[in-house]
Amino acid sequence: MDRGTERDVPPGRGAVNRAVEDVPAGRVPLAVVVVDDDGLVSHWSSGARRLLGRAKEEAIGRPAADLLPVSGVLPDEADGVPHRLHGGYDGLGPGLEPSLGGRLSYPAAGRARLAVPERDRVDLLWWAYPLAGPGRERLLVLAADAEALRCGDGPEEASREEETGAFERVAPAFALHTDFPGAEELARRLPEILPSMSVGESARIAAQVLELGYPVMEFSRNDRVPVTPDWGVPRRAGRRARRERAARAVAQGLPLPERGADDEGEDLEYAAVRERLEFLNEVSGRIGTSLDLARTIVEVSRAVVPRFTDVAGTYLREQVVAGEGFPEGVPDTRTMWHRVALEHTDEPGRWDDVVPVGEAMPFPAHTPFFQCMTSGEPVLVPRISEEMGHAIASQFEKRDIRPLITHRSMLVVPLKARDVVLGFMILLRHPERAEFNDMDRVTGAELAARAGLVLDNARMYTYQESVAETLQDSMLPSIPARMAGCDIATRYLPGTLLGRVGGDWFDSVKLPGARTALVVGDVMGHGLNSAAMMGQLRTAVQTMAALDLPPAQLLRNLDDLAQRLGDTYLATCLYAVYDPIAGEVHLANAGHIPPVLVHAEDGRSELLDLPTGAPIGVGGVPFEAVRVPVRPGDRLVMCTDGLVEVRGEDIGVGLATLCASAAHPAASMDDACDTIIRALNTRGGRKDDVALLMARLNGIGPDDVAEWRLARDPAEVGRARAVVREQLHEWGLARLADPTELMVSELVTNAVRHSHGRPVALRLVRGDTLLCEVDDDDHDLPTLLSAGPADESGRGLRVVSTLAREWGTSRTNTGKTVWFELTLPRR
Repeated sequence: MDRGTERDVPPGRGAVNRAVEDVPAGRVPLAVVVVDDDGLVSHWSSGARRLLGRAKEEAIGRPAADLLPVSGVLPDEADGVPHRLHGGYDGLGPGLEPSLGGRLSYPAAGRARLAVPERDRVDLLWWAYPLAGPGRERLLVLAADAEALRCGDGPEEASREEETGAFERVAPAFALHTDFPGAEELARRLPEILPSMSVGESARIAAQVLELGYPVMEFSRNDRVPVTPDWGVPRRAGRRARRERAARAVAQGLPLPERGADDEGEDLEYAAVRERLEFLNEVSGRIGTSLDLARTIVEVSRAVVPRFTDVAGTYLREQVVAGEGFPEGVPDTRTMWHRVALEHTDEPGRWDDVVPVGEAMPFPAHTPFFQCMTSGEPVLVPRISEEMGHAIASQFEKRDIRPLITHRSMLVVPLKARDVVLGFMILLRHPERAEFNDMDRVTGAELAARAGLVLDNARMYTYQESVAETLQDSMLPSIPARMAGCDIATRYLPGTLLGRVGGDWFDSVKLPGARTALVVGDVMGHGLNSAAMMGQLRTAVQTMAALDLPPAQLLRNLDDLAQRLGDTYLATCLYAVYDPIAGEVHLANAGHIPPVLVHAEDGRSELLDLPTGAPIGVGGVPFEAVRVPVRPGDRLVMCTDGLVEVRGEDIGVGLATLCASAAHPAASMDDACDTIIRALNTRGGRKDDVALLMARLNGIGPDDVAEWRLARDPAEVGRARAVVREQLHEWGLARLADPTELMVSELVTNAVRHSHGRPVALRLVRGDTLLCEVDDDDHDLPTLLSAGPADESGRGLRVVSTLAREWGTSRTNTGKTVWFELTLPRR
């Protein structure tokens, strides 16, 4: 930075201070000072040493305010040279001392008189720029000797300096001379360009700009920070016209036309427009980095503070925040607006209690916010008056917001998408900062248009993701943790950002004979279509399982159904039926990865060797089923390929890891599932969703099962009642004897009446509930009827429906089963 601490200026005409006598002719020192967030000097250039009389070693680490003591303001007249700065103005924005205190949130500039060691005083022109970044540096201060700059060569050289519009240099203060015509001409024209500007204010700004130099100083490759108010010079002679005049002059052998006032105005306009376009391009690169709505909201708010505004509050419609569909209709006084973000440069906590994020409120018709949301156009308030501040504050019950907004400049810009207002931003500038102007209105409108598009993209993504996840959740069953003879635990993990919704599912179905059907399937692909196809297949599996179809036959029927639904999708499926009384699992596979069986006896785990079969939807391929004997305490682990398959890795690695993690001891079924997920979900590269089902096969012992064969004889009904009562007393369930005896009597009577000759089977099973089943060889399922007072039939199932905890019917290979359950009494 030291190499850039001197800038070329015209040769001086008068004496200069002793501090710069050793500087070569035509050059003056430029002091560069960097201040950290504690107000201490962290950089002190050689120019600062020459100008301010302190060595670098003496300055580093000391408070900046001690090294730059302000002893006064430059007077309106010094050494007989009148100043054109109006009313003793000391620069743009706050003075030098407040700026050094770290309270600066935007660029400022001015003039100051400093007390310097071994010298009476030094009159300086200074520029201060706030710094943002991960480091501790918070302020960059540049300063130059005003006396040296005042000794220029005259208005001609000033014109040349003004024409160049150079960045990174300190412009000589030629505007201090009364004989320079540029200041008067510029001051006269400013009210024509900006009608809201007074003559006195235009004279002050013109003199300040000509004294301090071009209103933009470039201190990095990407950021250009405004030092003085933006110029709205109208285009009177475009660049194309100038090029045409130059081309005609060259063609005719004439000298190039001289640059005039119009060209200078054009250059000023071009620079201002270019700066704003750079700002908008920078903002566009900082927002919309993700499709997360909450993150996008914060990005939009932080992109404009502090460079464009000091306070930015973002409000969105209720439907947008809730992730609902696209809001319809024009907002009105009943529309609820949610404050979703608030960024500011004030001291921390000043706004939080008065206008907390998350608050929802409507806005009345007399406010500028309502005007913005209904018209869809920006609303500019140059200064918030006391009256307007009171009207706005009336919306905030028991909170006085007036000190935060009164006398500030305000710009309200709509956040629109497809001509619908999704929200709006309230932008406020500090009273000492330049007011928002018409060019700011245009910039704000363009900024809001880009932000509205980004917010709408995030809103649509959030809405679609919400719909898809709701659909996915509705299709995944809520499986009870305990079924007859087994405990079950499940896990579902959505895919990555590109595959949040997929076709993976799991299910369990209660079957006759205390058996349980366990299902895991995977529709190939992602998205809503796959999820919808999964829902259809899952429903079909539940229906066919309730018919007690054998596993191979069920997959055969499911394959036929998938072909009727269309040949667009394929699916894999693993279907298992656990019989806790027989101690076996009956399995069939349709292209799915094999399950893992963990043996309770020795903790050994193995992949079950099943016929693979073709995926559901291929058609014309037979399915085979196998029976696997199991012992009480064994665990069966079934999952989808998203858990074990990783791009670029052999699936055998994942299957081996699955076996090893499934065999790991665990205190509970949930802990066992979490162990598997941790072992397989940390390898990286997973993009597919995951369905995991684990069943601990507890079995039902022979002491908990009682069976009888009953002849087709009405007299057997009495025998059935007697054996049931006796068995319940033996099991210690005497309290259930009366209701059980009554329901058994009704079911056995119906079975004997409708049987075709084969014996009726009666079975009691003691598990988590008391299960009673009655089998016969009639295939017609009974239905619940409404019996009248004179009807002799139709009351049997009504009695069962009233007394039983749960009851049902199902077809079997030989006929049907009617069953009911009773809750066991607490011991």
